[in-house]
Amino acid sequence: MWITPEEVLLANALWVSERANPFFILQRRKGHGRGGGFTGLLVGTLDVVLDSSARVAPYRILHQTGDSQVFWNIACGSSRKEITEHWEWLEANLLQTLSIFDNEEDITTFVKGKIQGIIAEENKNKQTLEDEDSGKFREAELKMRKLFGMPDEEKLVNYYSCSYFKGRVPRQGWVYLSVNHLCFYSFLLGKEVTLVVQWTDVTQLEKDAAVLFPESIRVSTRDTEHYFSMFLNINETFKLMEQLANIAMRQLLDNESFSVDRSLPKPCKTLKNVSTLKRDLDARAKNERYRAMFRLTQDERLDGHTDCTLWTPFAKMHVVGQMFVSNNYICFASREEDLCQLIIPLREVSIVEKADSSSVLPSPLSISTKNKMTFLFANLRDRDFLVQRISDFLQRTPDRVWSDSKEVLESPSPTTPFLTPPSPSEAFSGRYYSPGLPTATQGLLSIFKKNAPEDLGPKATKEKMKEESWNIHFFEFGRGVCMYRTSKTRELVLNGIPESLRGELWLLFSGAQNEMDTHPGYYSELVEQAMGRCTLATEEIERDLHRSMPEHRAFQNEMGIAALRRVLTAYAFRNPNIGYCQAMNIVTSVLLLYCTEEQAFWLLVALCERMLPDYYNTRVVGALVDQAVFEELTRECLPLLYERMQELGVISTISLSWFLTLFLSVMPFDSAVLLVDCFFYEGIKVIFQVSLAVLHANMEQLLSCSDEGEAMTILGRYLDNVVNKQTVSAPIPHLHALLTSGDEPPPEIDIFELIKASYEKFGSLRSDVIEQMRFKQRLKVIQSLEDTAKRSVVRAIMTDSAFSLEELEELYVLFKAKHIMSCYWGASTTAAERHDPSLAYLEQYRIDRGQFSQLFTALAPWGCGAHTPTLAARLFRLLDQNKDGLINFKEFVTGLSGMYHGDMTEKLKLLYKLHLPPALCPEEAESALEATQFFTDDVTPQDSPCLSTLDFLMQEMKSGDEQKAVEASDGAGDSEDKKEEKVKDYKYYLRMWAKEKEPKKETIKDLPKMNQEQFIELCKTLYNMFSEDPLEQELYHSIATVASLLLRIGEVGKKFSNNGARKPDSLCTLSPAVDSPLPVKEEPAGEGSSAEAQVTKALEEAQLEVTTTEEEAKDDTSVSSYSMVSAGSLQCEDIADDTVLIGCGDQRPGSVLDVDWAITFEQVLASMLTEPPLVDYFEKKLDIRAKMAACRFQRAVERQVSSSSEHEFSQLSG
Repeated sequence: MWITPEEVLLANALWVSERANPFFILQRRKGHGRGGGFTGLLVGTLDVVLDSSARVAPYRILHQTGDSQVFWNIACGSSRKEITEHWEWLEANLLQTLSIFDNEEDITTFVKGKIQGIIAEENKNKQTLEDEDSGKFREAELKMRKLFGMPDEEKLVNYYSCSYFKGRVPRQGWVYLSVNHLCFYSFLLGKEVTLVVQWTDVTQLEKDAAVLFPESIRVSTRDTEHYFSMFLNINETFKLMEQLANIAMRQLLDNESFSVDRSLPKPCKTLKNVSTLKRDLDARAKNERYRAMFRLTQDERLDGHTDCTLWTPFAKMHVVGQMFVSNNYICFASREEDLCQLIIPLREVSIVEKADSSSVLPSPLSISTKNKMTFLFANLRDRDFLVQRISDFLQRTPDRVWSDSKEVLESPSPTTPFLTPPSPSEAFSGRYYSPGLPTATQGLLSIFKKNAPEDLGPKATKEKMKEESWNIHFFEFGRGVCMYRTSKTRELVLNGIPESLRGELWLLFSGAQNEMDTHPGYYSELVEQAMGRCTLATEEIERDLHRSMPEHRAFQNEMGIAALRRVLTAYAFRNPNIGYCQAMNIVTSVLLLYCTEEQAFWLLVALCERMLPDYYNTRVVGALVDQAVFEELTRECLPLLYERMQELGVISTISLSWFLTLFLSVMPFDSAVLLVDCFFYEGIKVIFQVSLAVLHANMEQLLSCSDEGEAMTILGRYLDNVVNKQTVSAPIPHLHALLTSGDEPPPEIDIFELIKASYEKFGSLRSDVIEQMRFKQRLKVIQSLEDTAKRSVVRAIMTDSAFSLEELEELYVLFKAKHIMSCYWGASTTAAERHDPSLAYLEQYRIDRGQFSQLFTALAPWGCGAHTPTLAARLFRLLDQNKDGLINFKEFVTGLSGMYHGDMTEKLKLLYKLHLPPALCPEEAESALEATQFFTDDVTPQDSPCLSTLDFLMQEMKSGDEQKAVEASDGAGDSEDKKEEKVKDYKYYLRMWAKEKEPKKETIKDLPKMNQEQFIELCKTLYNMFSEDPLEQELYHSIATVASLLLRIGEVGKKFSNNGARKPDSLCTLSPAVDSPLPVKEEPAGEGSSAEAQVTKALEEAQLEVTTTEEEAKDDTSVSSYSMVSAGSLQCEDIADDTVLIGCGDQRPGSVLDVDWAITFEQVLASMLTEPPLVDYFEKKLDIRAKMAACRFQRAVERQVSSSSEHEFSQLSG
């Protein structure tokens, strides 16, 4: 490639000159190519360790003038071919021009200007994204692609110098982290180490500090472990690895491939050695932390953050912390945890003004909201810039107030269907949902308590005291989304939220209030669009509606059931990726007790999409991950109990329901709802704390139990007796408690004491530590699910396939790798179309024709040289029964199994079907469709053997209708007989339909006939199949004999068809060549020779193609490629070894093939059986393991090898 001219002082240091003229020198790096000795090895090692560009570009061209000692590097190349092209261009275009100049400085100026002009022209069409990356980084990306054979679609994120431990020996080199791969390269004194690991294969990623590997990163896959150490910044490297592995796991989970965030702000200057992708990933990580900290929506993007102080009027002091500004919010978090947190939505902001600075209050900023609250920030570093950014965001923020004029915004989720804004007159006058519904304005608990007598007991007094405490808190700290959140807020939550405030505070702490305020009218419109549809999700919802808290009277009537149905159906419609999952009904029914329908809907959104990520997808991955985190926490906090529980296998059994339903299904309702209060404020960590506290409280009993059942009974009985003594609601019978037994009633456990104990013993748990543990376990869980999927698929097709278990598992790995590769390197269909997690495992991964062709070429036993892609395309069309352009693993194995494990008849049947429609497309054989039409239309419908049962059924029903009309005209005297007959006919039709749908075993008699052009294609395929066989000469003779025999059989068959009944008139329109019955000659040899010439010509063309494409692979003394018998002769013994196939002279080019000619599969099979070489070839036992091993050792990323070798160009230069 041409490069911007760079000055070189020592031209011959570590370089060898190969060509020279008065103005230019072509040089090669020492140690590259042949020879080089110890000096070459040393230079190569230095290039790798010092990250020299000479490693990836070992050739260069220097510009030199006269006696000047200064050289200019103007071009570099990775191969001799590339650099030679540049050299030849210089000689052809510049040498003559440069000889005219008198001044050497003018020559140098002209050359530099010319090279810069060429570079500018080349870069004119490049994407701006690439231009943002620094030159050094682009060079590293090119180096990665050359060293590891990556295509242009593979983007490098960053690269680091490190050591890779191969055995116990560290190899110093460079690790390249791309979007989809971890790659390492080292070259030390002739020893080259290359490693490529796909992120989707990583099962564990850990940062270790062992004796042998100080400060190392361990990357584990299913087969091996890799250790990397000696990083300059190991924490940065490890975080980036975590992010990339997380993206890969997300791809395995729901096929979300990585896409660059185009909305990132551009840097003011190009950052050295930092790619755009690295900035993108860093920004994503900051956004995720920001959103998690303040419970914001997924589309919120952090613009920046700065240190500052916030005046807290309740404490009369300035709190030190950080201000965060994003597109819709201004947030504050104190440096000391739980001291103060604040969220100010920009839609609530009315005034932002700069106050006067003073020594006590430098750079203050005052922000006022619409509900008359004012927040004073100070000690802002760049106050003017901050005010400008906030002002910009405020201008983009629509003015939204809580009024009756509703406005529908753009859908907050990418999976949500587009919603049309309702007109004001019909904003809430929907068919399924309206503001007049009781559940649209209040929670179910309030509705059912309306007529109850007022309770004046001590519990009610306690409840009123709680309400008063919260009112005092609202007065001091504010109410609504702009409330100051402090340690005092947490104390009030832990003491229990009063029932009257529960819905409001759940919305506030979860962040659902913000989403509901910014999307007014969204829920009502969604309900109208979702209700009335029949999907798999709605069926599951209907099945579970009456199982949702059936013990509560709110769900013992249609009002509660209907509200639950609307909320669940609306969410399933909003997020089809999740749809509906069991346990969602239990959680949603609790939300509806305290919230309106719309509030419950947005709380469900917050739960499923932010607070419990991946919990409610088809494989409950999030719950499985947290279950694994809980096991790890048990091992750390309760090591003795962990060992015993592992022996019993209890933890994985008991904890899934705890996490999925937030204890609502295993604990009395009044107690569990207090845990939900804490969960909405603290997040998932409170569920972990309480779970550990439950195990700790039962430790002695669990250690002494003998089996899993006893352990589960102990824990179940304990949770059943966790009571809330302060509840004011009527007691609700807990169904789970009815299952426990015992003579003595177990002691009651106060829920407040349990929560208090969990904070005392396990309150040190931090959310960021839990997130780190989640990542570690997510790798294991998802890879474990992938292994389960593999075993399920293999078991499902074991009975239908002749491959062994190990072979099927290996084939599945190759098939899945090809699918995943298509997701990130592009294909004819999108990843979403290829992968549907809701389908059975067998259907989840699918590949298109291009990928199938690659696998077919690598694995199929029928190697046909240049003809292989054609054969692969035909097999793909044959296997793709639903015509969606994709095939699943079962279909893929079916095709391979026939080729490897079928007997001769099965293999020939497959080969035969590959040359008939639909495998043979019209472009390959134009007359195939005509022949098919001829053979199907030639028979009258009455005598048609191809008339399906369904067609017969339609005719029967039609005749039945006519008969019924006749009987109706005769009167109603025999109506009962007709009724019996109708029932009988109905059952008969059902039986007939079921029989039609039954899979039928295909026999060789079911195969349609093959016409002449299809037969020619079959001969082509056979010829190409034998071209690489050791016995190709004998096979060629055999196939020629069979071809001649079949041609004559076809001619004989044509006689009978022509001497039979005259063809229908409709046949005359097929072709001008068949507008009258063809005369039968006494000697069919003339016709035969014409048809044989077609075969001869086709085989000759195929032969010439193979000869030219594989010319270099053939030995000069071998004439087997050129030897073939004439198709017009049956005597193979008289053919010399050097006979060349020649077509018959009387065949005119472009003549119409005979559409009357046809043969059957039985005739093909019988003819093949007469030739022992063909029988031996198709009966030969084949083993796929060798080909799979070749695929396994060959990297999934195919190397881009230069088409020209060093040897060729050394000869040219010589």
